Amino acid sequence: MALPPSLRTSVTPPELELVASEQLVEIIPLVSMERTAFISGAYGPLRPPTKCKMPLWMASNLKLKKKCHIVPPTWLNVEFLQDRLTQETTLPSFSEMPFRFAEIAKILLDVAPDDLQNPEKLRTLLKDIREARQAKSREGLSKLDPNELILQNLCAMEINEIRPFFVRGMAVLTQLTREPPPVEPMDET
Repeated sequence: MALPPSLRTSVTPPELELVASEQLVEIIPLVSMERTAFISGAYGPLRPPTKCKMPLWMASNLKLKKKCHIVPPTWLNVEFLQDRLTQETTLPSFSEMPFRFAEIAKILLDVAPDDLQNPEKLRTLLKDIREARQAKSREGLSKLDPNELILQNLCAMEINEIRPFFVRGMAVLTQLTREPPPVEPMDET
């Protein structure tokens, strides 16, 4: 969701992708490599065709160099996403999705579409899920109550998108519902 500069109080989508790239994913290495140490930890050794886990940023780097295949997360398939889309369009609550599903899916669709089954269908389903969830978010914000707001199962990207509106809306509601200070009688002397 594009926001005017005055409302950009949250992190940007690329920054959220950077945070999500710390998630561990499984890869199938195509080359052998010894254990490699980084600030975030040591990964490897890589021995084809044995699967191993590493951060998404490293897996993406190896994939771009054609040194591995990325094993998609269990939730990144047509059947799972179709089920979640059905839930999103038929139930009033948000369906349960991984917290960083939008960012991880975008990275994998950009970097490793050949490792995914039916990437175009996945893109379409993710877009439809996102639109259905955004509609629910807008509806939830329209019912903003200064005492309680329940939007369970929101993901990181969605929380980040509604944060500026929510903060401003709650500030206005608090101001409107605040009791005015008592008026002191004027002294007539």
